[in-house]
Amino acid sequence: MLIRLGYDIQFDIPAITPMVALLHVHPSREPDLRKPDVIAIDPASDATEYIDGFGNRCTRFVAQPGLIRLVNSTLIADSGLPDEVNEHAREVPVGDVPNEYLSYLLNSRYCEVDRFSSIAFDLFGHVSPGWARVQAICDWVNAKVRFSYPHARPTKSALDVYTERIGVCRDFQHLAITFCRAMNIPARYATGYLGDIGVPYGGPMDFSAWFEVYLEDRWWTMDARHNTPRIGRVLMAVGRDASDVAITTSFGEANLKHFSVVTDEVHADPAEEPAIAAASADQ
Repeated sequence: MLIRLGYDIQFDIPAITPMVALLHVHPSREPDLRKPDVIAIDPASDATEYIDGFGNRCTRFVAQPGLIRLVNSTLIADSGLPDEVNEHAREVPVGDVPNEYLSYLLNSRYCEVDRFSSIAFDLFGHVSPGWARVQAICDWVNAKVRFSYPHARPTKSALDVYTERIGVCRDFQHLAITFCRAMNIPARYATGYLGDIGVPYGGPMDFSAWFEVYLEDRWWTMDARHNTPRIGRVLMAVGRDASDVAITTSFGEANLKHFSVVTDEVHADPAEEPAIAAASADQ
């Protein structure tokens, strides 16, 4: 399967403003790219790329006053298969969790793990450890929290979501992540593209949030908002929570003026397939 990825994001910048963007496909998916994954900045600005502490590819630049536009369109190959499921995946004892993943068991800005220890064990302590327990957490969050764009706010934490029982995709994931960590299961926040492939049309496209859990010595994709394996998920960034993977961070005022995302399945013309294969071989 081929998927067209892209975005058009525009800001009004009152004064010179340094910015960082996490808009690239995650390095783990770079081998699947069939076209360059390049951020076009208009007006042009000198930009540098670096890999942050979580392994995400970031772009750093200084925006000049006025309207600035970030645009990209690329093509990626995907298996076309839904998210992997392994009902027999076992929990990894905390003593065996790799050092670099221990932070995914701790409190973070939006995930107050210490406030959820007793709640989590009351709700999920009776469930078999491993995949079944993580799935029970997703089932609970999906059933108890209602999705609503008007109730989104940047300060909402897992405790707020647990109390209010309403939010957007990031809120579902923050609550599920916090429950997992409270049960000693490493969990991290993930963001990327998730189009309406294989499911009914859900409205204008957007970037999406999900989470990953560390079971059986690897990371597995989970999604408390949709709570079903999905097709065409393309990872962009991972971190402890949403504060680590903001699509753009501005060190000064930046007023969003336009935001659109594209993530569509592409049905290639058979005549184009050799060119696509050649592009793949060149990477």
